[in-house]
Amino acid sequence: MSTIEVTSPFDGKVVGTVPFTTVEGVQKAIDTAYERYLDVDNWIPKYKRVEILENLMKIMSSQVEELTILCASEGGKPYMDSKVEVLRAINGVKIAIEQIGLQEGHEIAMGHTPTSTNRIAYTMKEPIGVVVSISAFNHPLNLAIHQVIPALAVGCPVIIRPATQTPMSAVRLVELLKEAGLPEGWAQAVVCDRAGGELLVTSPKTAFFSFIGSGPVGWYLNSKASAGTRSALEHGGVAPVIVEPDADIESMIPDLVKGGFYHAGQVCVSVQRIFVHESIANTVASKITEKASKLVVGNQLDPKTEVGPLINHNEVNRVEEWVNDAVAKGGKILTGGKRISDSCYEPTVIFNPSDDAIISQKEIFGPVVVVYPYKTLDEAIKRANQLDVSFQAAVFTKNIDTALKTVKRLNATAVMVNDHTAFRVDWMPFGGAKTSGLGLGGIPDTMAEMQNQKMMVIKSPVL
Repeated sequence: MSTIEVTSPFDGKVVGTVPFTTVEGVQKAIDTAYERYLDVDNWIPKYKRVEILENLMKIMSSQVEELTILCASEGGKPYMDSKVEVLRAINGVKIAIEQIGLQEGHEIAMGHTPTSTNRIAYTMKEPIGVVVSISAFNHPLNLAIHQVIPALAVGCPVIIRPATQTPMSAVRLVELLKEAGLPEGWAQAVVCDRAGGELLVTSPKTAFFSFIGSGPVGWYLNSKASAGTRSALEHGGVAPVIVEPDADIESMIPDLVKGGFYHAGQVCVSVQRIFVHESIANTVASKITEKASKLVVGNQLDPKTEVGPLINHNEVNRVEEWVNDAVAKGGKILTGGKRISDSCYEPTVIFNPSDDAIISQKEIFGPVVVVYPYKTLDEAIKRANQLDVSFQAAVFTKNIDTALKTVKRLNATAVMVNDHTAFRVDWMPFGGAKTSGLGLGGIPDTMAEMQNQKMMVIKSPVL
């Protein structure tokens, strides 16, 4: 079996190798998973799933430092944030364990019409079938947790295809699951090319596929899925923030800076477009600039680093081009605006580029936030809603009526009031609409989507 080298986004040094799976190997993985699903008599019982996941939590908890270094090394997320990711991943397993006992059916009322007499009916939940998960680079361990653990928790065999830039965390997760007692074939990691990834989605043996990544790729794969395959797509959002004149500026600034520059802005709900009332726009922009200019940029393994590298050099080139375009279209650079190296870009704040600038229309996925002044709340909402995306958004205000009006009118699947757009806990629903995605993430909702409902109706003359 051939292998591929995994390199650090910061300096290009090799940090590990993983096996590379051919298309033939991918087909074998699909066949193996499907065989496990068809063998109903040997499905993993609930109590055993709980035991395996509890063992996984214990193993992961004993390896927090090793997993932190692994995530940071391949993904470029700073050490301090990678450790948070690992702890969050462990808690994600805990959430799944808690949810197993809540997966239940209910009684369907019978007997209130002549045709339904002498009957009782109940629904129950069953695993949907083989789950395929295609993952992204930006949270290599936690995304794997979100795409693998819910499947196993509800009893589905699962195959994960991690991003080729960051495959080691997902491969390691599958290894740890086996160590925790998961039987062979129930969780598999395949690092493969696009043809292999497409085979995973288009196979008639795949019942559910989860995709996290770019919109064009996700919608393309969704169009190729076999009839009856259920899907969940998570894309980007170009997250808008609206700041009203009565907002608590001092408490808001740290949240906006963290939400905008966390993982160098490589987050699907990262703060990007900040619409600020014209009476305070300069003040807010200045305070964001002051804090952003002091962020420490560099090697993700340095505990002092707050903003690490972008995932590859092409992304640095793209961010540079988009920033230059914003300047050409009226934007003023308040801080940053330049590459530091082939792998790192300065945390950048841009003031008021035109609405036709690329950065005003598309997700930057880099360490850049943009501040736009506005005159009225209605104008801000209209500009926030002008793109074909719909994911998380935010509004900062002390006025409850203003907050409720904004929540109601913003085209978003979640609106944070007095918090940044990147806020998330793993038990809440999480997902985009319009071009931003399909279906819901969050561990409880994912578990629900990975099950089918079956109904049993019993007819008896004694009922």
